[in-house]
Amino acid sequence: MLMPKRVKYRKAHRGRRSGKATRGHLVNFGDFGLKALQAAWITSRQIEACRVALSRKMKRDGKVWIRIFPDKPVTKKPLETRMGKGKGAPEFWVAVVKPGRIMFEVGGIDKTTAYEALTIASHKLPIKTKIVARTDYEQ
Repeated sequence: MLMPKRVKYRKAHRGRRSGKATRGHLVNFGDFGLKALQAAWITSRQIEACRVALSRKMKRDGKVWIRIFPDKPVTKKPLETRMGKGKGAPEFWVAVVKPGRIMFEVGGIDKTTAYEALTIASHKLPIKTKIVARTDYEQ
């Protein structure tokens, strides 16, 4: 499971999810990418499920790049706990994804296999996505 080896602070604020992605919005490594169309917290389990789905569909050929990393801890209080008594313990890790962010990239495979693999991966995510090719915005 993906999570940071060490962090500066054990607990984080919730933060804001408004706005569009200003970085990581272009396909830089592979030929095709999976772009987020909505803002969300993508958990480490969802990222891992996508990675497994992509590698299974692509079999041995091609390469997968994961462009997001879950570096934000999400805390939860135990069930049936009264209010107060501080913030809960870190429960799981999320990556903050904004619209326009390229989350996964694949390369070294043909277009149909890439589209099929990325479609399967998109079903593992809780947000609307779009498959983009590197040629979509290159001259």
